[in-house]
Parts: sequence; C-alpha cells; structure tokens
Amino acid sequence: MPELPEVETVRNELLPFVAGQRITGVTLAWEGIVKEPPVEEFCSRIIGQKITAITRRGKYLFFHLGNQDFLVIHLKMTGSLIVSQKPPEPLKFIRAIIHLDNATSIYFRDPRKFGVMRLVKDTETIRAKLGPEPLEEGFTTKLLAERLAKRTAPIKAVLLDQKAVAGIGNMYADEALHAAGINPWRPGGSLTPSEIKRLHRELRRILWAAIENKGASVDTYFRPDGSEGSAHYQFKVAHGLGGKTCTTCGGPIERVVVRNRGTYYCSRCQPLK
Repeated sequence: MPELPEVETVRNELLPFVAGQRITGVTLAWEGIVKEPPVEEFCSRIIGQKITAITRRGKYLFFHLGNQDFLVIHLKMTGSLIVSQKPPEPLKFIRAIIHLDNATSIYFRDPRKFGVMRLVKDTETIRAKLGPEPLEEGFTTKLLAERLAKRTAPIKAVLLDQKAVAGIGNMYADEALHAAGINPWRPGGSLTPSEIKRLHRELRRILWAAIENKGASVDTYFRPDGSEGSAHYQFKVAHGLGGKTCTTCGGPIERVVVRNRGTYYCSRCQPLK
C-alpha cells in the first residue's frame, strides 16, 4: 500500500490543483524524507519552480518542474499526499509540506516514515528498474507470458516483483489470482497459456475497477482531498476483507505467507495443481 490504483488516483486528483502552480517554499518536519540531493540543495532547487505536469510509473510519481528537474515521490507503505489550504490532522504524521502560490499546499502524510522524495535531472535510472505497466496497450498476454517464462518463484512473488510487472502490490495480486483461479504458490513459469490469459484479463479488470473506485483505503491511504477510496469494498479475498468464506464456492478464505508476504486465497477455487 499504496499500489498502482492508489498512486494513479493521487496523480489524477492532484493534477487539477497543482499543474501550473509555482512552489514557493518547502517545510520539512522530518529531513530524512529527502533522499537526494542534500536537503539544502533540494530546497534551493525546488523553490520557485513551476509544476508543469505529473506522471506515474509503477508506484512512483514524477512531478515535472519548469527547470527540467523531476520531483520523484514514492509513498511506500503508509504515505499520502493531501492538497489543502490548512494542515490535515493529525499534524504529527505530516513529514513534509510543499507550499504553492495559489494559497494551497501539498502535505506529505506518512505515519511510518517509509515514504521518500528525490529531486533528479533524469528519471531513466528509476524507470529502467521497472517492468511493463499492466494497463498500457503494450501489456499483452504474450508479454505477460514472457515475463513469467522460466520463473520458479511462486506466482504471487513474481507479481510483486516490480522488475517483472510495475505497480502491482499485495492486495491486487491476491485479488487477481483469486479471480483467475490460480494458487499463489504455483511457480510463475508453470502457468498454462489459458491461465496466463485469465490472469492477464483479471489483472487489468481489477486494476481499472480499483482506479474507478479511487483506490482502497484499507489502512492509511487517503485521496488528495483527505477522503477515502472505496475499491476495498469490492475485494473478495485481499486483506481478509472479503470475509471468512469465499463468495464463489463457500469454502474458507485462508491466510498463508508467501515469500514473507501475507497472502489470502481460497484453496477450493485456487487448488495447487
């Protein structure tokens, strides 16, 4: 958390408020949130710059600045970006504030201090580490098959590997595997062509639906206006929010740990073949 649908929602909902606005100041309640360059240089380079666009790649947000720099933000596990004219409560979780010239500010809220900000000249180093975007036209069944080929790791772990596919996290991997009827322990390279086709279809369907529902507020994620998303109300298994029994077959929803990640699935609908 947040995963692709949440980060895309943040991008979509921030853009109307900040595009074309100039950064007038930066307040850092916790300087550790800035990973590069040094804090003084970060502030001097960003202040006075106009935000010309916001793009997303995987779980990263790229704020395009007028001097050709990029403000790169990763929300990690518990981060949110709130745009407002006054600080959101509780103040103790606000780690950074980006002040704009339209009397609003972007508040970086992060209870667990995992989120990061970087100011870079080139984003290629970050982009090169990420796999294909699952919602782009080029993400075909064939491409997914190529990403899974010869992978011996559990399919759940492969889906979480950002080098394999960008943006998918724990919740949506569980949902897609359940919808496709694939056991999370299956080696990625063992999926049949028909299983890959189902997984491809369900990944895209579930991610698009989650974006339409403005992301999932299962923990600390908030939309830029401070409200919650509603995608989690559609969950069948993820985070145990689908209930104790499978809505498809009536069997029990089980929790296991796959490569150190809590995983929910139905052993009836997702048998280990």
